[in-house]
Amino acid sequence: MFGRRRKRKKQPREAEATAEETTETADEVRRVKLEPAPRPDGPWDVSEVGSPGEGRVDLGGMFVPGVPGMELRVEVAGDSIVAATVVLKESAIQLQAFAAPKREGIWSEVREEISAGITQQGGVVDEVEGPLGWELRAHVPVQLPDGKRGTQVVRFVGVDGPRWFLRGVISGQGAVQPEAAGVLEQIFRDTVVVRGDGPMAPRDPIVLKLPEDAQMVPDGVKKDVKKERSGEDGAQVSRFAGGMDKLRRGPEITEVR
Repeated sequence: MFGRRRKRKKQPREAEATAEETTETADEVRRVKLEPAPRPDGPWDVSEVGSPGEGRVDLGGMFVPGVPGMELRVEVAGDSIVAATVVLKESAIQLQAFAAPKREGIWSEVREEISAGITQQGGVVDEVEGPLGWELRAHVPVQLPDGKRGTQVVRFVGVDGPRWFLRGVISGQGAVQPEAAGVLEQIFRDTVVVRGDGPMAPRDPIVLKLPEDAQMVPDGVKKDVKKERSGEDGAQVSRFAGGMDKLRRGPEITEVR
């Protein structure tokens, strides 16, 4: 017959370690649930800008800054326009706005999801503090034109606003050369988000629309939507980690000045 095992008295070092673990867990929770940080340099909520249409393209849910020589491509999912991509020379930034909780920022949590999704695909991700705040710099696996596998360097940037979250995906030279990224970073800062007053579930994309006076040109690409990629274990990759391959291009606006 076995006697009851006497409970071992917790040693000071163990108690200290447990306290540290508890503090780390609490810090993680607080980090995820933080309120949106101040945005003294943008991007902006429509309530913070007197004339959002001045120098910007009105896409309904967003006002996107216009710069000489750029192309503005809209990206569609199903029948809805949900993102806009600014192409400038050999660089591009995709802008996509989402609904968010009223009193919680989600960028910290979204970064974790993006990192997990890209790592699951075999990519490499680094979290760094850049000119736009905390961002992810990733080497994402891609298929090259010759059919071989390669990697593409991409920067994921994001900012929490009042009831919205704006994500930017910088690719091309802007992802690897700071001098090429400056204009794209300023476009991100100068973007104005129009969340609207209607009810939206957190993380739902804010739908955009085409400008009434836009001069469109054919995009010259196939009109099909690629299927969502999944990890090896069958888990879906976060919607925030997709970059531009989960959407299809719509009409383009060129020579925005």
